[in-house]
Amino acid sequence: MSVEIKIGKREKAYELLQADAQKILKLIGVQMDNLTMPQCPLYEEVLDTQMFGLSREIDFAVRLGLVRADEGRELLSSLERQVSALHEASTQK
Repeated sequence: MSVEIKIGKREKAYELLQADAQKILKLIGVQMDNLTMPQCPLYEEVLDTQMFGLSREIDFAVRLGLVRADEGRELLSSLERQVSALHEASTQK
């Protein structure tokens, strides 16, 4: 496989993981706005399940060599910070 194809696949894999992270963020935002409060067990269950699923996707991509481990950790950390900011904004309403 040429270097250009490898780089293209790495970029595509990372873009897909970022898109999944944004879907989680949107789901949590909708849930906080319309359905439940962050103290609700349902909120925690959805968040935990979605974050676990994303972490498994990232782990898979890392094992395939499509994403570096540090990139995956940063993606999860970024999502956690964004969810935390959503939570904080929700509790200040």
